[in-house]
Amino acid sequence: MSPPGSVLPPADVFARIRLLRSPGIGPVSYFQLLRRFGSAAAALDALPELAARGGSRYRPVPADRIEAEIARLHAAGAQYLFHDSPAYPRLLAALETPPPVFTWRGDLALLGQGAVALVGARNASAGACRLAREYGAALAARGYAVVSGLARGIDAAAHRGALAAMGEGGGTIGVIASGIDVTYPPEHAELQEQVAARGLLLAEMPPGTEPLARHFPFRNRIIAGLAAGTVVVEAAPRSGSLITARLAGEAGREVMAVPGSPLDSRSRGCNELIRDGAVLVQSADDIAELLERFDGPARLKLREPVWTAADEDEADFAPTFAADDSPADIVHLLGTAPVATDELIRQSGVNAGAVQMALIELELAGRLIRHAGGRVSLSQG
Repeated sequence: MSPPGSVLPPADVFARIRLLRSPGIGPVSYFQLLRRFGSAAAALDALPELAARGGSRYRPVPADRIEAEIARLHAAGAQYLFHDSPAYPRLLAALETPPPVFTWRGDLALLGQGAVALVGARNASAGACRLAREYGAALAARGYAVVSGLARGIDAAAHRGALAAMGEGGGTIGVIASGIDVTYPPEHAELQEQVAARGLLLAEMPPGTEPLARHFPFRNRIIAGLAAGTVVVEAAPRSGSLITARLAGEAGREVMAVPGSPLDSRSRGCNELIRDGAVLVQSADDIAELLERFDGPARLKLREPVWTAADEDEADFAPTFAADDSPADIVHLLGTAPVATDELIRQSGVNAGAVQMALIELELAGRLIRHAGGRVSLSQG
C-alpha cells in the first residue's frame, strides 16, 4: 500500500524538488512560483526568462543532481512529503513559512496525533535529563507525540522516555538539521534509528547534507510548528532551545518552562522564559492539562528580536496572481536599505502579484536580498 505522502506522479516530484533546489529559490519564491504558474514544471520553464528580465542569465539546478538526490533518498528508505499532501501536519502548515517539502522515515500517522515539543540544554544536568525522560514517557502514555531534535541532553532523554512508553499509544518524532541519512551527533546513531523504526524521523535538508549551524534554526521552527505546545526543561540564555520556545510563542502555541535555581546557568533560560510569560510547569500532568485547555493567544511576550524563518525568506508568501500579471517596475523604489513589501505595493500603485513577480525576477538575477519581516533590498554586488 502506498503511504499517504506518495500522492504525486514521479515527474511532478522531480520537478518540485528541482525547482526548490535551484539557485535563488527559497520557500517564499517556491510558493509564489507554484501559484503563478500552476506547476513546478511550468515554473522551471519560466525561470530563465524571469531572470533575464531581472538582468541576468539563469540555469536551474542540473537534472542529474536531482536524480542523485532521489536515488540517495530511496537508498535510505525515506520519502518526500509535500506541503499539499493530505498527510502534511495541520499545525505546521499554519506557520508563515512552512517547509515546502521534508523527507521522512517511520510512522507518518504520528503527524495526526496531538504533539508536544520537549527541548533543552545539550549539557543538561542529570536531574533535568531524568525529568525529560519521565515527561516523555508520561506524555507518550497519554497518547501524545513527543517532538524533539535528537540532540544530546534533554532531546535524547525526551525521545528515550517516549520510546519506552510507546506501547501506551503515543510516540516520538525526531526532527534533524541534517539530511535524513546523516546522523548527528554520531553517538546517537542507534537512537536515531530507533526513532525512525518505531516513531517518525523528519528532515528538511536534502539527503546527504551535513548539519551546519545555520540549519538548526530551520529545524527549530519545525519542532515548534509541529506541536501545540513547547516545554523547555533546562536551557542557558540565548540557546537554541529558547529560539524554539520563542518561535512557538510567535506561532501562537503554548510555551512552558521548568523553573530552576538562579545559581545554575543552565536554568537561567527557563527562568527568563517564565519572567517573559511562559507558563511554569512542574509535572507531565501540568503540561497535559495546559494543552487540553489552551485555546487562546500565546502568553509569551518577546523582549528582543529573534531568528525566524523570515530572516531567510519573506513571510508574506501568498499573493494573488492574475493570469495576465506583468512584473511591476519597482527597481527605482528599492535601495540597499530594507523596505517592506507592503510599502512597495503602496508606492508602486500596482497589485501585490505584479510586485511579487518583479521581486522574484530580481531575486533570480541575484539582485535582491530578502530580510526578516517581509522586507527586501537590492544587493550591494
